[in-house]
Amino acid sequence: MKQTIIALALGASAFIHLPAVAQGAPDVSLTRFDCGTGQAPTEVNQRFSDTFAFGELKVQFVFSCYLIKHNDEYMIWDTGQPMNSAPVAPKVSLVDQLAKLNLKPDQIKYVGISHFHGDHTGQVASFPKATLFIGKGDWDVLTSAKPPAGVNPEPFANWIKGGGNVESLPNDKDVFGDGSVIVLSTPGHTPGHHSLLVKLAQSGSVILSGDFAHFHENYNSNGVPWFNHDRAQTLASIDRVKRLAMNQRATVILQHDARDINLLPAFPNAAK
Repeated sequence: MKQTIIALALGASAFIHLPAVAQGAPDVSLTRFDCGTGQAPTEVNQRFSDTFAFGELKVQFVFSCYLIKHNDEYMIWDTGQPMNSAPVAPKVSLVDQLAKLNLKPDQIKYVGISHFHGDHTGQVASFPKATLFIGKGDWDVLTSAKPPAGVNPEPFANWIKGGGNVESLPNDKDVFGDGSVIVLSTPGHTPGHHSLLVKLAQSGSVILSGDFAHFHENYNSNGVPWFNHDRAQTLASIDRVKRLAMNQRATVILQHDARDINLLPAFPNAAK
C-alpha cells in the first residue's frame, strides 16, 4: 500500500509539471490584414523567372500581413508597405486595423519579419516594445556598415540602437514553445529569409510564405526571380515548404498572390 501511495504521488507530481501543451491545446487564431494597395496585374516573365518561363502571364499582386493570437499573447507577421508609399500605400494603417480588434501596439509581444524588403517592413516601427524576430542573414545586412542599395535599415532603428529586443534567427524558431507557431528558415530570396507555420485547430496548418515564392506559377514550377540572393537556396526552400505542406497537410498562402489571400477570412474575421 505504501508503495502504491508513493507511486500515485509521483504520478501527480509529474502531471503538475507537464508543459502547458500537454494539458490542453492552445487557442490559436490567424487574422489577415491588408497592408498595401494592390497594383494592376503585372507581367512577371522577365523579373520573376530567370529562365523566362512565364510567357505573357500577368499576376495581381497584393500586400498582406498577419496577426497571430496565441492564448493571451499576440504576434505580428510582416508589416507591409509604409504609409507614405503611394500609390501602393495601405488605405488603413496596421495600428488602426489593430484598434478595430481592440488591440494596441504595446500588446504585441513579437513582430516577425520574413525579410528586409520594404513591402514587408514598412510599419515595423509601430511596435517598438515587441521582440523582433528576423533571419540572421538579413539582420547582418541591415546592421552592416554600408547596407547595399535597396536595403533600408531606418524602420529598424529602434532595435538597431538597442531600444528593443532582437532575436536574429539562424534557423527555425518555435515562437511559443509548443509547436503551434514556428518561424521557418527559407533562405534564398534574401540571405535570412523566413516563412511562418501556424497550426490552427479548425482550419488546419497554414504556411505564410514571405517571398520564398511570389505566386502560384512561381511556386508550382520552382521559378526563381533573377534578383534573388541565392538560386540554389531558393530551390531548396521551395522544396522544403512543399514537403512540409505535404507532411503537415498545410495550406500555403503566397502573401503576394490575390488568389491565395482569399483563402483566409476577410478582416476582421480570423481563421481558427
